[in-house]
Amino acid sequence: MSENLKTIKEIADEIGVSKQAVWQKIKKESSIDLRQFTSKKGNTVYVDVDGQKAIKSAFFKKTSTTKRQQKVFVDDNLNDSVDGNPEGNEEILFLRNLVSELQSEKKELHKLLDQQQRLALQDKKLLDEYKSEINDLKALKMPSQETEFKHLDNQYKDEVNALKEKLENLQEQIKDQKRIEEQEKPRKWWELWRK
Repeated sequence: MSENLKTIKEIADEIGVSKQAVWQKIKKESSIDLRQFTSKKGNTVYVDVDGQKAIKSAFFKKTSTTKRQQKVFVDDNLNDSVDGNPEGNEEILFLRNLVSELQSEKKELHKLLDQQQRLALQDKKLLDEYKSEINDLKALKMPSQETEFKHLDNQYKDEVNALKEKLENLQEQIKDQKRIEEQEKPRKWWELWRK
């Protein structure tokens, strides 16, 4: 086989993904038609240079909300090939794209970490507030049922004692009234010496 042909496994290793990821990307991308770029020997598929570029570029596309953009870096200083290898520039572009993706993922992770720390701080503040409220409520101490019953017992005892006093006063008034009636009652002559 020619040196320009590579297997899917070799392409996957260059990109830094699995062979299955390359096959899935090929299936998803309508711009990649492997029939144009491949030759098959036994069960092994060999991809030519144009197919390799199509597969690699598919991995560097980003989806935007407005349109799909291909992420490519251009360096004016890269006019010459690296070490006499014409694919050296492609490898440099691949590595730069990879570094750029890693940096954007790092920024996203920092944002997520910051958000998580803010949420944790809010949760801690709420928890402290709830603990404070619970302690305030515990300090109020609701009266127990025993205390309520004692209070009611004392109230009823006071009412009963007040009624007893009224009853005693009324009984004394009745006695006084009877005495007065007996004194005013006319006496018979035979009762006069009984006194």
